[in-house]
Amino acid sequence: MRRGARGRRARAAALLTATVTTALVAGCTGGSGPGDDGRGAPKDSKYGTSPSALVVKIDNAAAARPHTGVDAADVVYAEQVEGGLSRLIAVYATRLPKTIGPVRSARESDLELLRQFDRPTLAFSGAQKKLLPLIDKAPLKAETPGNAADAYFRGPGRPAPHNLYLTPGRIVPETPGEAALTTGFHYGAAPAGGMATASRTVRYPAASFSFTWSDARDRWLVGMDGTPATTADGERMTTGTVVVQYVKVRASAFRDFLGNNTPYTETVGSGKAQVLRDGRAWDVDWKREKATDGTSFTTGDGTPVNFAEGQVWVVFAEAP
Repeated sequence: MRRGARGRRARAAALLTATVTTALVAGCTGGSGPGDDGRGAPKDSKYGTSPSALVVKIDNAAAARPHTGVDAADVVYAEQVEGGLSRLIAVYATRLPKTIGPVRSARESDLELLRQFDRPTLAFSGAQKKLLPLIDKAPLKAETPGNAADAYFRGPGRPAPHNLYLTPGRIVPETPGEAALTTGFHYGAAPAGGMATASRTVRYPAASFSFTWSDARDRWLVGMDGTPATTADGERMTTGTVVVQYVKVRASAFRDFLGNNTPYTETVGSGKAQVLRDGRAWDVDWKREKATDGTSFTTGDGTPVNFAEGQVWVVFAEAP
């Protein structure tokens, strides 16, 4: 289902000044990766004839905030990583900001999540050595500091690895368009019922996301780790729809340099979810039969649940 006209005007992303360098520190979980040894999937023009979505792995440590360009994403996925911390996966189709970041490393479960898109461009800072062959084989176009150095730069005022930024126009020459959003999401009028909800918080072992309804803004105000989330230009971060999706989070075969296991978030399957929009919440079912499918969200009788126009946040929470 195609989306209607978006209700928000684009805000200009903050301009960051820094010299583009070719010797970028990867900021990955452990070992060397595309950001520090030049490895990664080579540039290839054989990724289809229609533009595909741009996906960017976003650092979400406290030192990485405020973010740049995340407010322009069509979909923001929040996932748990090592040590109970969190990372963001921002998907761009209808708008491309001038700058996005800070950019961080890829994870194994990202590959399953991104199969729903038609060979998306994945921008990330690096990955563990053992994960690189899986990324090379995945049906996506990997763009890293190792093979697209002119698209990345280090911003001032923050220490590495929390200062790596992407200029998306250098790896995606045109805005992909809403047809690239093959998420399975539906948009339109709110379903009947729902429970009046002023706020909702999702907690990880060492991180949290909160969403507080604002009648004045007609949006959910985003908070991270108990602090209001803002953009790099000082605007409060908001979203029209929040999905708390309960999934299985299991151990993977990978660990970071401290020995912490990398969680694997399973996004293929089925389960329960909660959809928040218009100051109300609906308990729904989710289903994704195979990795190449988008995810459907339905009421008990199988009716698709419409999301509000605008950005969607999907927060993966561990199923009880």
